[in-house]
Amino acid sequence: MSKANCLVAQSGGPTVAINASLAGVIAGVRASEQYDICYGAINGILGILNENYLNLNETIPDDDTLDKLKTSPAMYLGSCRHKLPDLKNDDSPYVFIFNQFAKLNIKAFFYIGGNDSMDTVLKLSDYAKKINSDIRIVGIPKTIDNDLCCTDHTPGFGSAAKYIATSLLEIAHDTFIYAVKSVTIVEIMGRDAGWLTAASALARNEYNTAPHFIYLPEVTFCKEQFLEDIREALKTRDNVIVAVSEGIRDEEGNYITASKAVADNFGHQQLSGAGKALEFLVKENIGVKVRSIEVNVLQRCASHLASATDLEEAFLQGKKGVALAQEGITASMVCLRRTSNHPYTVEYDHSPIAEIANEARSIPREWINERGNDIRPELLEYLRPLIQGEVDIRFAEGLPSYMNVSHLKRLP
Repeated sequence: MSKANCLVAQSGGPTVAINASLAGVIAGVRASEQYDICYGAINGILGILNENYLNLNETIPDDDTLDKLKTSPAMYLGSCRHKLPDLKNDDSPYVFIFNQFAKLNIKAFFYIGGNDSMDTVLKLSDYAKKINSDIRIVGIPKTIDNDLCCTDHTPGFGSAAKYIATSLLEIAHDTFIYAVKSVTIVEIMGRDAGWLTAASALARNEYNTAPHFIYLPEVTFCKEQFLEDIREALKTRDNVIVAVSEGIRDEEGNYITASKAVADNFGHQQLSGAGKALEFLVKENIGVKVRSIEVNVLQRCASHLASATDLEEAFLQGKKGVALAQEGITASMVCLRRTSNHPYTVEYDHSPIAEIANEARSIPREWINERGNDIRPELLEYLRPLIQGEVDIRFAEGLPSYMNVSHLKRLP
C-alpha cells in the first residue's frame, strides 16, 4: 500500500523561527513511515485555494538545505491573512480545500502560525469532523506576540525578545554619552499583549537600568501619570528611556496613537504612532530633548540575533506536529510545557484547537508592578531562558546567506 502525502503552510506575520518549524515538519515527514511527499502551499491557505504548491521533497532535498532553511528568517512558503468564512454561511472554500486534499492524497495538514492561523485550523477541523474526514489537521504555533493560549511560549518570541533586549541596551549606550536632559521612547510591537515590550527589561545589567519605564497593554495607560513618571525620573538622571507597547490604551479603551488605525481582514486594528504620541506629549508638557523610535518590522526577522533555544524548540515543535498526526491526533495544536526554570526544561505536548483559536494570553497582572510602569522579577525569570544561545549563521560576501525565495515573487 502506497504512503499518503502531507501538506504544510505558513501564515500571519513572519518570525525568525517559523522556517525552523517548517524544517521540523519536513524532517518529521522524512523520518515517517506513513507519509511520502511533503507539499508546501504558497501564501498560506490561499495557496490551496489557488492550487499553488511546492514539492518540498525536491526543493529541500538534503540536510544541508534543511539546516539553511532552519536559520533563514521570515517565511519560505510565504504568508497571507485570509479569513475563511463561517462554515454555516458558505462551505464552498472548504469543499474546494478538501477536494485538493483528495487530489494530492493528503492525509495530514500542518498550519504554522499565530492566533488567526489557529482560527483556520479550527474551521478546517470542524469541517473535517462534519464530513467524517480522516485527514489530521494540526496547528504548529508561532508568533512574536507570545499570546497563544495553552502553551508556555511561542516560537519566534524568544528571538524577537533577544533582539529587543539587545536593541534597548544599544540605545542606552547611544543615549548615555550625552550629559543633556533627554527622553527616548521605544515603541515595540504588541497590540493586546505586552510580552515583547516586557522583554526590554532583559537589557538591564550591572551598569544599565534602562528601560526606566515599561508600559504594557495589560494596564490602563494614564497620560498624567506618565508625565509624572518622566518628571520624577529626570530629577535624578539625565537620560530617561521608555519602552512602550504599540497597543497601550486609555481608561476608555482608546488606543494611544498618533495616527488613525485601520483594520485587517480579522478585524485587528493596524497600529502606529504610540511612541510618536508620547513624544509629542513630553515635548509639549516637559520641554526636554525627546525622540521616539518605532522598532516596527525589525524585531520580527533579525536572524543575526536569533535565540538558539527558540530555533531548536521551533524545529522540535514542527517534528512533534508530524508525530501527533501519525498517532491519529487532530484538531489540536502543538504545545510546550515548562517543567523547570533551573535548569530550564520543557516537554512537547498538544491541546485541543478549540481551547486556543480566537483566544489571547496576556501577561498576568501580578507580574507587573502596582503602578503599571514596570515588570516584576517573576516575569524576568520567565523570559530569561528563552533568549539563550547563539545561532551559527552562514555568510556570503559579508552578508547572511539565506534561502532563495524567488518562488514568492509575483511575475511582471
